[in-house]
Amino acid sequence: MTNNRLEWRALQPDIESVQPLFTQAFEADGSCFALVQARLFNGLSLLLQTPATFPLMLIKTPENIEYQILIEEELTRLAEEDDESLYGGRYQVEGMSVSWQPAVAPEDNFASTGGIHRADWIEAEQLFGCVRLQQTTLLPEPGLVHKANGGTLILSLRALLAQPLLWLRLKKIMATGQFDWHSPDETRPLPAAIPSMPMQFRLVLTGDRDVLAEFQEMEPELAALSLYGEFEDNIQIVDAGEFTLWLRWFNDIAISHGYGPIKEDFWPVMIREAVRYTGDQDTLPLCPAWISRQLHEAAMYSDDNSLSGENILNALEMREWREGFLPERVRDEILLDQILIETEGEMIGQINALSVIEFPGHPRAFGEPSRISCVVHVGDGEFTDVERKAELGGNIHAKGMMIMQAWLIAELELEQQLPFSASVVFEQSYSEVDGDSASLAELCALISALSSQPLTQQIAVTGSVDQFGRVQPVGGLNEKIEGFFHICNQRDLNGRQGVIIPAANVRHLSLQQEVVDAVREEKFHIWAVGSVDEALPLLTGTEWDKEEGPCLLRTIQERIAQINQQELRHHRPWPLRWLNWFNQN
Repeated sequence: MTNNRLEWRALQPDIESVQPLFTQAFEADGSCFALVQARLFNGLSLLLQTPATFPLMLIKTPENIEYQILIEEELTRLAEEDDESLYGGRYQVEGMSVSWQPAVAPEDNFASTGGIHRADWIEAEQLFGCVRLQQTTLLPEPGLVHKANGGTLILSLRALLAQPLLWLRLKKIMATGQFDWHSPDETRPLPAAIPSMPMQFRLVLTGDRDVLAEFQEMEPELAALSLYGEFEDNIQIVDAGEFTLWLRWFNDIAISHGYGPIKEDFWPVMIREAVRYTGDQDTLPLCPAWISRQLHEAAMYSDDNSLSGENILNALEMREWREGFLPERVRDEILLDQILIETEGEMIGQINALSVIEFPGHPRAFGEPSRISCVVHVGDGEFTDVERKAELGGNIHAKGMMIMQAWLIAELELEQQLPFSASVVFEQSYSEVDGDSASLAELCALISALSSQPLTQQIAVTGSVDQFGRVQPVGGLNEKIEGFFHICNQRDLNGRQGVIIPAANVRHLSLQQEVVDAVREEKFHIWAVGSVDEALPLLTGTEWDKEEGPCLLRTIQERIAQINQQELRHHRPWPLRWLNWFNQN
């Protein structure tokens, strides 16, 4: 039973191997973006260097101004070598008469030297300028497109699509290379004719995948002609090179926000939190908004701009405390026996599964154990998913139930219909249940009920199964383990409690230090299994299948044979039954 048990070192990312890198001093040199966001950097370079049929680039980014700022800074660095040619010109106004002249100096009222310009929200006047009437004099005023003439304009795609008329006008300008003045009130023309002016600029539209899909549906031809870039949200850590890049990226953002220096003991705490955020020990986040938040909150606990491990640890602990009211109330319901969760003893057909709770409006997901029970009786082989019958089970949950039933039927190798019916339910569940992460727990409860073999209540289970009995990875692992640990800890750990997780999920672990310490002291355990037959001995003390000696599979088969034999005797013609009774007497 101990072969699958994880050592405490596996419960958090390996920091010792990269410890020497923490002492390096990094300075912002502007080259980190090109290395960390190599694909996006290539697209931005092409946008500035290569003439395009339609100078448009679409970039997939979250809806956050931090991303736009980084793209603007990188385009500015790339455009530094460009010669500052003059674009646009000057409108000469004499009363109600307006004439146009090409630019001769940067001071001309509609002259531009290109450059990079951006806006995360736009209005018509801000984008296209306006014409004001002051007594008897027209006063044309430039907008963002005039300032970006000859350069690059960065806009939020969602903001643009929220005002379709702005997009139609912007598209016309880019297609014709001309800017025409229009009255903001379509029912009233301009008081005087204003000449058009030549205009050309590159357009970068940023948005999430949903809004990019909306644009692609609306403008399929333009979407096909445009350059595409994607801001990568994380970096895969393969060796020390990638890890050094992440340290440089993090440090660059810290310098840009005025924080630093970062002390050596800051990094281990930050890396553990970063792994919790990405959900993978070999993946670290690049999200500038997330990094900025960690820096800002850590700086609140620092007397100067330097950041230490104590600063970030205090920030994370206080954040968890601020956001911890709801998880504490849920745990109180369990500790007060309002929600029945047993963490000691044994039960037939009952098991503790692990769930992740996400309440709308609550910033933090948290783990909660769920009691699953199963009862069986002589029947026609029907497996009743009570959640599905009550319309509280989602499609994925129903799929997981059917898969685990298929595995069990195949393992039993029956030549006739299973003579049992079973009912599986999430006890004290009053809202929709979805996902297949409880299918391993449901299968173990079903096997326990069929074999009359009790399951320990000291071990909680998470994981999905396939039709071959392999245990597949699930999400929310850290929260699930910690949710069960806190219940056991508040009831006093007995050294035999723990959690069974899929072996494929080990790389996703970044547990709280309290849990790691309990595992190191052997007060709590975590087992990683790759198949159903690895999980069952931990829960029942009996193997699923073996050639000699008792096993769960043989117990179930013998029970089925007894039921079939009883059924056969029951259905024999009455003279034969009478003869059998006579022989017995």
